Amino acid sequence: MQSVLSQLVLGYRPLWGPTRTLAGVELSVHAADAALAVDAPHLLRTLHELWAAHSPPLLLAPQTRQLLCDLLAHAPPGSPAVAVPGAWLGDSAICQQVQAAHARGLQLVWRGDAGQPPEPALARCFDTRLLGLSPETAVRALQAGAAAGTLLAGQMVEGLASRALVALCLDRGQAQAVLGWPQEDVLHSLRHQPLQPARATVQKLMKAIDAEQSLEVFEDILGEDPLLAYRFMVYTNSAALGLRTGIDSLRRGLVMMGYGSLSRWLSDQLPHASAEPDLQPVRAAMVVRARLTERLIDAGLETALRREVYLCALFSQLGELLREPLGSVLRRVPLSERIYDAAVLQTGPYAPSLAMARALEGGDAGVVRQLGKAHGLALEDVNRALLRTLASLEAAPPAP
Repeated sequence: MQSVLSQLVLGYRPLWGPTRTLAGVELSVHAADAALAVDAPHLLRTLHELWAAHSPPLLLAPQTRQLLCDLLAHAPPGSPAVAVPGAWLGDSAICQQVQAAHARGLQLVWRGDAGQPPEPALARCFDTRLLGLSPETAVRALQAGAAAGTLLAGQMVEGLASRALVALCLDRGQAQAVLGWPQEDVLHSLRHQPLQPARATVQKLMKAIDAEQSLEVFEDILGEDPLLAYRFMVYTNSAALGLRTGIDSLRRGLVMMGYGSLSRWLSDQLPHASAEPDLQPVRAAMVVRARLTERLIDAGLETALRREVYLCALFSQLGELLREPLGSVLRRVPLSERIYDAAVLQTGPYAPSLAMARALEGGDAGVVRQLGKAHGLALEDVNRALLRTLASLEAAPPAP
């Protein structure tokens, strides 16, 4: 039986809550072939099988009317929420299916411009809204004071291109979450100060050392922060440590460094570590890219090479964090040439998986199809890797 995952092109974008932690994930769903019907019940069963209790809430975003209708018709109560574009509610058939799905208990999200809300008769069918805000609309609404709470409280917002607008919506407007993150503007706004590893990650690793946990745990924690991992690699290859051979992986660095030296190095990092909340989504998105790239690579690779792939993707945006050319950043440590080739030159064995992970972040179906054909990456394998990666994430508990 053909898997439904071979019939789809998927993409994702994280939803970030007021604490700047993961609140959910939007999963865009395209039909791989417009001429063929997608088995919506099979898709819903697949998601149910893959998702765990800790997995982030899903918002399904069908990209065609037929996909939307199939999900509205077949999704049982307890299924992931379904986003319904407000522009499609001019179709009476879709309106009827929305009403029937709501009556059945399916969670629905109205999606559209904040200035064009749904008709009152349909508005009650939606549990919440995903609002598109222009900068002008957002500022006007939030300047209205109490009216801003009415507009944004408990709603989700997308299309925010600046850090200031995110703060206005999440902190003052009490929005439930924002879809996507203005990484470029966040990094630009912090350009006058050197970016530091996250204090929470440094402390987490120090606690793991005190608890005498395993090297695997240490490596996993280091891999949660690209800046901390990179600084660790630079330090282990510095004259201060006095090692005779180059350290080309986190694991080897941990083995050579030892618990005591690692603990002292972390103590030196802690006073300068960052607690800037707006950097959390930036780091977290880089970690998701790394996990996804690792899953996309040939499953037959040995563990050491898979961890090398992870490091390649984790470091692929270091140039943006350190405000230097990525090639110069990576040449400071004796990493595998495979990492440099993929991250900088976009060549070599890791390049296709890294390129695919990037494409899935934006949900560009055309690019995903093109990369799949060019590099022999089957849609079913790509989609399964994506879903398993997303299901492995943990969402922060909702605010009380």
